Amino acid sequence: MDTDGGDSGGFTAYFAPRAAGLLRFAYLLTGDAGEAEDLTQTTLVRMFVVWPRVRGHDRPDAYARRVMVNANARRFRHRRVRQVLVDVPPERAEPSSQLAAVEDRVGLAAALAALPPRQRAVVVLRYCEDRPEAEVAALLRCSTGTVKSQAAKGLAKLRAHPAVTGLGPAPGSGPDADSASGPGPSPTGLANPAGLAGRAGPPNPSRVARPVIGREELP
Repeated sequence: MDTDGGDSGGFTAYFAPRAAGLLRFAYLLTGDAGEAEDLTQTTLVRMFVVWPRVRGHDRPDAYARRVMVNANARRFRHRRVRQVLVDVPPERAEPSSQLAAVEDRVGLAAALAALPPRQRAVVVLRYCEDRPEAEVAALLRCSTGTVKSQAAKGLAKLRAHPAVTGLGPAPGSGPDADSASGPGPSPTGLANPAGLAGRAGPPNPSRVARPVIGREELP
């Protein structure tokens, strides 16, 4: 069922121009174009349900990112359960074979996909979206100290990942630099994440710009 008929609160007008940004964020969280589209659709459906409550917030799109991070964490937990049931080691999320076969920026997507969901969210928000530590902490409902430590650990894992080449430290990107409150410079290779490509090419914003409410089980 299309949502336009019940969109008196301006949901579509607000999120249509922001859907591409949400989709890019979802892709950086999942490392897979198809899963990014599914995650963005799920997020928009849930935002539509709670829209009467959150439309008065200063930044509903920031709330949507929190919804997306939580939905991705649930997806990751469910995947780990499935991996245990089929005797696949659950220590890390395996990138798709297409990601593993491609180097450079797509290799970075595979490396991001191998991070734990919470750590991945910190790295993406902090260095791909250039958000200050305080804002990342507010979005993820954790302390700035947690953001600093998870960002440092995440970057260390990215640099050590075999799929990543040329990811050098940014000037002043050591532990002391992570304590800065501003976004700071992104490590080489994390800037301009829109250049990342998925398993079937870049995700298509037109497929998720308007949520469709069907028989989905809503929270």
